[in-house]
Parts: sequence; structure tokens; C-alpha cells
Amino acid sequence: MTKALKWLAGPAALFALVACEAVPPSPKPQARPPGLTAAMPTPTPTRSADSLQLERYYAQVENDLLVQGLLRQDGGGADTPFNKRQLVENFTRIAMFNEYTERANGLTRIESASVLRRWNKPIVMSIEFGETVPEAKRVADRAEIRSFTKRLSRLTNLPIRFSNRNANFHVLILHEDERRAYGPRLQKLAPGITRSALDRIVNLPRSTFCVALSQSVGRNEGSYDRALAVIRAEHPDVLRTACLHEEIAQAMGLANDSAFARPSIFNDDEEFGRLTSHDELLLRILYDPRMKTGMTVDQARPTAEVIAAELLGGPA
Repeated sequence: MTKALKWLAGPAALFALVACEAVPPSPKPQARPPGLTAAMPTPTPTRSADSLQLERYYAQVENDLLVQGLLRQDGGGADTPFNKRQLVENFTRIAMFNEYTERANGLTRIESASVLRRWNKPIVMSIEFGETVPEAKRVADRAEIRSFTKRLSRLTNLPIRFSNRNANFHVLILHEDERRAYGPRLQKLAPGITRSALDRIVNLPRSTFCVALSQSVGRNEGSYDRALAVIRAEHPDVLRTACLHEEIAQAMGLANDSAFARPSIFNDDEEFGRLTSHDELLLRILYDPRMKTGMTVDQARPTAEVIAAELLGGPA
């Protein structure tokens, strides 16, 4: 936050020095060189009343959750024990089921069984900001995303690097008006995106804090080729971090939520605001070499039980 103040000190001091110089008056007006026109200042992008209202709303939401002791940052502890059976059940529900089902009238929030999905190739991630996102917020968001992806890479043994060229995972941090106008850009970033998925992102309801989309191209529907995560720029710091953690991790292959998972960020009760120790184990199971993309629930469960037992130090 103070970086902006420090940056302003240079230009502000220089402006004061120039303004205070005594310049003797010319006896007659000096001719302007031909072709020289006065520089026009670049207009500062402005946000709509809707976006500003949403910023106030989410600040109140965050405050209400924190007052209730939610959005915990500790990752779980002695008050949130879980055993092997619970870990396997949570893995099955979160990794092997879809949160949304495609219907004739669009995406519907109905769970449906899927197959094991994950990345089988390195991730090249880009971060895009709407033009009204302040620089201080961009600096903080980039730092959080880079730190978090280092953690994800360590847990999954999957290389993750950052580049704006040939990226296959896009993190978009946009204010309300920017997201509403982002349809054409989304179609370029996610070729083949369905109309219902596009509408879901562009017309995101206020009750949805953030959203992610992963795509598989070709016959192997379990192997991800592209992904994007859309984060509301109106969010205050704690909600913003929670969205970044949940959506990026879900786009890694933990695509569903479960009301029974605890301690977990993949639970709509908002108890936790960062990826937990439990969630780290879910990722380690998902990216264990013994698990294969395309596995069905019945195929994946026995292997998940063996891995979970190893991770928790108990009998298989």
C-alpha cells in the first residue's frame, strides 16, 4: 500500500521544483513549432456504480464471515480431525463428481459422476487484470498466485511457470463491468466453450464469488488441456485469497465441493479461507502416479484407499 506513496514522491517533488522556478517573461509570445500539439492526458478508467456497490457488499460479507470465526487461515488443526475413510470419501466426492451438469436450458447445479481428471502436461499460467484494477492490488495478487502455485507444484510434481505466450491456464481478475464485456476474450482463451458456460461467467450472480473452468480436448476427457479462473476484483483481501486458492485448485482437478469435507476449502460453509492440510492430501492422491486419468469411481477408489493409508500412516 505504501509503495504508491513512495512512487508519487518523485514526480510530486519534481513538479514542485519546476513550479517554483522563476522564469523571466518573454517580450513576445514564442511561436509553437509546426506539427506540435499539446499532449492529452490519458483518461483514468472508471468503475460503475454496480461495481462499487458490489465492493461494499463483499466487504460486509467478509466482515460477517470473520465475525463468525469463518474464513480460517490455519489450515485445520486438533479441532478438525479426519481419518482414512473420511479422506477417501471426500476425495471421491470432490475429485470424481461434477458440481454442474449441462442441461438443455444451460448449466444446472446438479452433481453427476465423472472420471478422474487432472493435468498430464506442464501448466503455463498467465494473469490478466481488468484495466480498473489498481496497481497495488495487482502486485499483491501476483505475489499470492505465485506463492500458491509453488505450493501446488510441490504437492503435485507438476511444473507450473508463468508466461503470457502460449498460456494454457488463465487467471482473470476483473471488476463487474469488465467481466460482463469479456465474452469475446473468453472465447479466444477457451475455444469451444459452451454458450451456457460462457453465460455463466459473463452473467455471474452476486451469490457466486468466483468461478473456474477446465477443458479437455480430444478423446481423453480426463486430461486437462486448458483452464481459466475468474476472480471478482471487488473482493477484499481475505475473500480474494480464498477465491484464488479454491478456483485454481479446483481447476487442477478437484472440481466439486462437499458439505462433509473438513477441514477443507472445498466446502461451501466458508469455514476455511486457504487450502488446508486435508486438501493437500487430496491433491497428493489425485496426482499420485498410481492414479490414472479417465478412471471411474469404482476403479479409482481402491487405489485411493491405499494411497490415503500411506499418507496417514495407517493400515491400508
